[in-house]
Amino acid sequence: MKNLLFKIINYFNSLKFSYKTNFLIFIIAGGMLFIIILSQISIFTLKHDFDILFEKRTKGLIALENIKDTYKINIKDTLNSFEEKSLNYNQTIEVLQIAKELISRNWQNYKIGLNLEEKIFIITIIKKFILNSNNFYENRILQDDIIKNIDIKMDQIFILTKNLNDTNSDFLQINFEIDAISVYLASLINYDLTLAINEKRDTDNIFNIVTIFSFISIFLVLLFTLILSLFITVHFRKIHESQEKSVEEKTKELKELNSMLELKIAQEVNKNRKKDIIMFQQARFASLGELLNNIAHQWRQPLGSLSMIIQSFQIKMKFGKLTNEFVEEKTKDALLLAQNMSNTLDDFKNFFDPSRAKKRFFIKDCIEHSIELSKYFLNKDSIKLELIIKKDIEIFSYYNELSHVFLNIISNSKDALIANVDKNDRIIKIVVNSKKDFLFVNIIDNGGGIPVEIMPKIFEPYYTTKYKSAGTGIGLYMSKQIIERHLRGQISCKNIKHKIKDERVFSCTSFTITIPLKEEK
Repeated sequence: MKNLLFKIINYFNSLKFSYKTNFLIFIIAGGMLFIIILSQISIFTLKHDFDILFEKRTKGLIALENIKDTYKINIKDTLNSFEEKSLNYNQTIEVLQIAKELISRNWQNYKIGLNLEEKIFIITIIKKFILNSNNFYENRILQDDIIKNIDIKMDQIFILTKNLNDTNSDFLQINFEIDAISVYLASLINYDLTLAINEKRDTDNIFNIVTIFSFISIFLVLLFTLILSLFITVHFRKIHESQEKSVEEKTKELKELNSMLELKIAQEVNKNRKKDIIMFQQARFASLGELLNNIAHQWRQPLGSLSMIIQSFQIKMKFGKLTNEFVEEKTKDALLLAQNMSNTLDDFKNFFDPSRAKKRFFIKDCIEHSIELSKYFLNKDSIKLELIIKKDIEIFSYYNELSHVFLNIISNSKDALIANVDKNDRIIKIVVNSKKDFLFVNIIDNGGGIPVEIMPKIFEPYYTTKYKSAGTGIGLYMSKQIIERHLRGQISCKNIKHKIKDERVFSCTSFTITIPLKEEK
């Protein structure tokens, strides 16, 4: 034995390194393939176990139990109720018909489950030759006989219940048949349960055998791998010594190359720093431009209203109807608009300033302030604005920023109404309500809704369907930033069908603003 072992060792020593490597790869590949095959057998065994116990047996047991329950509850109890006059004839017939359908369906499913046969060739071989299992616990004759008796009893029960009438019914015979079929069903359930238990036992035995073979194959692969690795390691040492000299030479070359790379890296770092400075300056200019665009967008509506006030002075003067009361009223409105424009500058100047102060105010006052700033262009375009305050809530937040949000949405609604709705039907409805710890503001207009392809983009910056002279596309973007970042709330939009004005159903756009009422700690 020792001589044979030495001969094998000498033979492997005489082989070339490439042959040893190929042989090692072959052993590892073959061993891994063998492990994979055994693993697949284990998987198939478990799958077979699942199919047999749960498809063929468990589902069949459930179906049989359902049939028993149906006979007892849906038929027997219903007939008792009919006999006691708790149910009338039509109700009884309807329940019996439903019970018949349930029983037929469950019985058909059970019979279909009997036709499930083992289709895995490997499992069949293992059961036959390794376990020497011939399904000695199966008794097909007994099973077929029970099924045949159940079929007969089912037909008899269906005939008896079919002849049921208001005056003459053999309830005793029907109850007797139901009790008999319950006994047969119980026998069939016990038989199938016995099969399931024995099949589970065989499945466990198969899995244990496959597991043992798997461990043996893994051990053999590791053993051969270790032996070949020892031979290959000796050969690698020789190669390593021959390569050390060449590595030393390459190391010198790499050091020289590294010194060159360090110089190049330093130069690239300086270039990148210059680029960063330029990009930082560009970002500052972009932020400044965005701020100016925001201010211009918020000023557009008040400037339009101021223009209308100035024109009203001119028209009144022309027709000699200029009065002190009119001058005082319009002057008050103009000063309010001017104050709002001044507040807009302060708001945008401090937009990213976390130290800006909040204050307490009623939501109704904030919305009415926005409506007051919008009334000139709303009246000019014959737009009716309806404010419904279901519950006026005092909140602790940013008054002017929230007012800007309402102005932005009202302005968008105005543009949609002018473009799509007749003057007599233009309306904006604002509904305020609160629930639990949240304030809800719904702003609805009957401007025809927003196209589906545009809806996902309406809150994106600089996205607009208007001409450049009419809008910049930042109003809704800024509104979303104010609501979500500053007020910790949410804003959403959707198209709805709504009777906003009368009995007619309009295509409407609904903006919903949700603001938490709990203060930040």
